[in-house]
Amino acid sequence: MKLLIALYFFILATIQLGLLLGIYHYHRSQSELRPNPYWMGSLVVNVIALLIFGGGILVIEGLQKPEFNFTVANSLFYIAAVFQLLFCKSLIGPVSKRLQYSFALSSIIFVPTFEFLRVYGSYEIRTAFMCSIGVIFFSWQIMMLRRKRSLEPSQQLMYMQYATAIELFFSLCRLGVLVSTGFTISQVEQIPQLLILLTIGQLVINTLSYIALGGYWAERVALANAKSNSENVEIKALLSEREGLISRLLKANKTVATGALSASIAHELNQPLGASFLNIQFLQKKLAEGSLSAEQNQEVLSALLSDNQRAANIIRSLRSIFSEGRIGAEQIEVIELIESVLKITKPEIQSKNIQVVLRVSSSALVNVNRAEIQQVFLNLINNATQALADSDATPRILKIESCNVSGGVEILIVDNGPGISADAQPHLFELLAGSNKKSGMGLGLWLCQHIVSRHGGHIHYDDAPDGGAQFVVFLPATQE
Repeated sequence: MKLLIALYFFILATIQLGLLLGIYHYHRSQSELRPNPYWMGSLVVNVIALLIFGGGILVIEGLQKPEFNFTVANSLFYIAAVFQLLFCKSLIGPVSKRLQYSFALSSIIFVPTFEFLRVYGSYEIRTAFMCSIGVIFFSWQIMMLRRKRSLEPSQQLMYMQYATAIELFFSLCRLGVLVSTGFTISQVEQIPQLLILLTIGQLVINTLSYIALGGYWAERVALANAKSNSENVEIKALLSEREGLISRLLKANKTVATGALSASIAHELNQPLGASFLNIQFLQKKLAEGSLSAEQNQEVLSALLSDNQRAANIIRSLRSIFSEGRIGAEQIEVIELIESVLKITKPEIQSKNIQVVLRVSSSALVNVNRAEIQQVFLNLINNATQALADSDATPRILKIESCNVSGGVEILIVDNGPGISADAQPHLFELLAGSNKKSGMGLGLWLCQHIVSRHGGHIHYDDAPDGGAQFVVFLPATQE
């Protein structure tokens, strides 16, 4: 009889150990989703408890005061049930530290309590004690599983819920058999066959509940893998789309750069070509009248040569600007740069009756590319001249000032014209976005910012203190 009962326990321990080893092997192959430590711990402890209990039955002398290993085995059964209960609790939310400490304390209290019952109690009391704990735990476990399944349907959790309900039924039946037994059980042979059957049946169902838990984890792994595969497909699609977008952006960038260079060349060449056109018309007129003097001829040819040279310099400068190569900077006085630009714009300024107020320090030095920075000042002065031409201000004043600041020089170009509207100011330096024929603002200002930035400086717009527009250019004294 004892050998048969012990064999039942060893068989169930072997089945659960096989389940544990299979899960552990699978567990090591998974990196994303790990088994819940509560039910893994419960399975480990339960296997040990079955082996100890089975071994204890083989050497037991009597049921009135069995050996101490029954206290150890039943304590482990209790701890395994606690772990399984905590697993069910973790399904619906985090297990609080308070609950963990409470169950840890209850496990500590259980050991001396059962030891007292082993020494002073009877088989019936000990069995009824364990069945009562089982009824409480199984009832609580069923409620948590039902709550979890209402939130997230799961076939495996449904199996576990049914298995737990059967365990609860078997525990109640064992209590009923104990109550109905009319004699004291002191030997293993005296245990009613029905009670043995119910006990073994409960352990078998308990094994099925662990299998259901393993199935639930495998179910979660399968879902996680499916989700991971789906995400991988999406990521690959996004990466492919990203590569395509980058390729298209590179092509677009080249197109924009080419377009910007072409537009810049056209924009900047308008000035020397326009001047050349006027000089050629003047030359044709004088030749037609036959009144062209040698002095006038020399003056017009010099002007045409100068405009041609300026056009060539503009093309060279713009090519170097968009090549992002070396700037070719040199130490130059700011006054020299401003005066060279004013010499070019002098006819236009005089024709518009504009007064120039020049307050530039002769000692202010910047380390820049002469042709590029001349282009910046030429654009800004032409913009101011055009704004003043459309202004009713009297007198029309163009101020050019410089001041030494930390790290370089600030040059202010100020006019008392109509200024720039608040709506247009945020887009002044955007490529073609702020083009306005009336004000002349557009590509020129974008190019100014591009050139100044290449030199490590910056440019910004302010409303002039006395009304009008004020552009502030900062150029560093040295180049990196």
